[in-house]
Amino acid sequence: MDTKEEKSHNFIEEIVESDLAAGKYKEIVTRFPPEPNGYLHIGHASSICLNFGLTNKFPGYTNLRFDDTNPVTEDTEYVESIKDDIRWLGFTWKNELYASDYFGKLYDFAVQLIKKGLAYVDDSTADAIAALKGTPTQPGVDSPFRNRSVEENLDLFARMKAGEFPDGARTLRVKIDMAHPNMLMRDPILYRIKHAHHHRTGNDWCIYPMYDFAHGQSDSIEHITHSLCTLEFVPHRELYDWLIQTLEIYPSHQYEFARRNINYTVTSKRKLLQLVNEKFVDGWDDPRMPTISGLRRRGYTPESIRDFCDRIGIAKRENLIDVSLLEFCIREDLNKIALRRMVVFDPLKLVITNYPEGKTEMLQSEENPEAEKIEVRDIPFSRELYIEKEDFMENPPKKFFRLAPGQMVRLKSAYIIKCDEVIKDENGNIIELRCSYIPESRSGADTSGINVKGTLHWVSIPHAVSAEVRLYDRLFRVEDPGNEEGDFKEYINPDSLQVISHVYAEPALLKSRFGDRYQFLRKGYFTLDKDSSEENLVFNRTVTLKDTWAKEKSKT
Repeated sequence: MDTKEEKSHNFIEEIVESDLAAGKYKEIVTRFPPEPNGYLHIGHASSICLNFGLTNKFPGYTNLRFDDTNPVTEDTEYVESIKDDIRWLGFTWKNELYASDYFGKLYDFAVQLIKKGLAYVDDSTADAIAALKGTPTQPGVDSPFRNRSVEENLDLFARMKAGEFPDGARTLRVKIDMAHPNMLMRDPILYRIKHAHHHRTGNDWCIYPMYDFAHGQSDSIEHITHSLCTLEFVPHRELYDWLIQTLEIYPSHQYEFARRNINYTVTSKRKLLQLVNEKFVDGWDDPRMPTISGLRRRGYTPESIRDFCDRIGIAKRENLIDVSLLEFCIREDLNKIALRRMVVFDPLKLVITNYPEGKTEMLQSEENPEAEKIEVRDIPFSRELYIEKEDFMENPPKKFFRLAPGQMVRLKSAYIIKCDEVIKDENGNIIELRCSYIPESRSGADTSGINVKGTLHWVSIPHAVSAEVRLYDRLFRVEDPGNEEGDFKEYINPDSLQVISHVYAEPALLKSRFGDRYQFLRKGYFTLDKDSSEENLVFNRTVTLKDTWAKEKSKT
């Protein structure tokens, strides 16, 4: 790809462009390094688009490397879900790698540091180590085990690896400076003992490297040129560089960019796991979750998520992004690709008294008027129809252009009708409308000369298909639930899911397949859910047709 034709639009691209122009690298190598302890969320999507996007734009490739150094929380289920999500977003990695691939090499690096007199085995408890660390304004105190001999440290570290000691009994620490102004440089821990089964290495290891040790060395082993992290890793960069320089290995370099948090949700894996385990949601792929699998199940497209990540950009300052932007991106995409369908949520029966009994007429309607190539579908029309209850008022106010006694409207892709009579039950509830139609007013061949202002969607009763719809809304009722006082779960929106068990749809929806996206006219965008069966179609609302939250906020 000719990089000169595309202008860099963030500071990381400018760094890459400058490095290539200066001949520092012939190609760049990035990596996406998730820990397989949960499902990916929308925040990860930004990092995925950045890392893979760089090597799509510039010469080079991206590795997928799982940071699997904590066997207690990691699982193969998460590994597979992460791979599925990345593929679904439209990206391909060159090498699938794991930090556990390097356990032997990382152990050798640790031994090398011990032999240089730069690492020691510490018998102190976690609390004792923390107490000796000092504070940002006070230096720490050397561990009583800091001056062990090289021989003793080599022996103890080998015995740690052999499994002689219980969890927490000993750690391996690197010897730097207990008075260093950067707290992370005060003899950080490189290894801890964990007698736990690992999802890939089984019980081969009972000592595991800390993230700060595994991260930079894995980057170096893979010759990563641009190691991209979020801003919380800025203080870690000094240790990253120190270890690489001390071990005299390939000089990978770390660059940091700002997290992009989204309002009305949480993206902490710990909090998301709480929501799943405590049954506040129906699994990691619940359509209210900010996980990529949840967004996918809800009906989001990979194109819309990539567009969102591109719009929010990459910056050096953290920011809370309005979820309305994400919703705007999916509306933009679905408006172009979603098939139009008529579905009645709250039915009111309508009988066209001058339409022949038993007659069915196949009318045609556009699949998507926004598509480049206009296609049509057949819709059955008959004497008895359902319309929405809200589309009729017995005593309407001025400028009510829907159906009312004596008033005319057009039925979408069909005829103009007039309400002639209202039928009520013994309690005064409206149960049926009796109307007449204008035969000369059929859409596409209207010779009636009648103009009406209102158009209603409808479904033919004899042909109606019953379905379930799930109306999803924002999971939390406050903008930043993770930073509110008390338990974040107290701020869950009780109206985040509304289920309508029986709606009535045109029969074309019987042909629905997973991945199909629809606009239910005047209702929103929907997609088929995995809970569907031949007997019961279930559709999830992806997003409303308009930003209803912005309207509600303007009232407050």
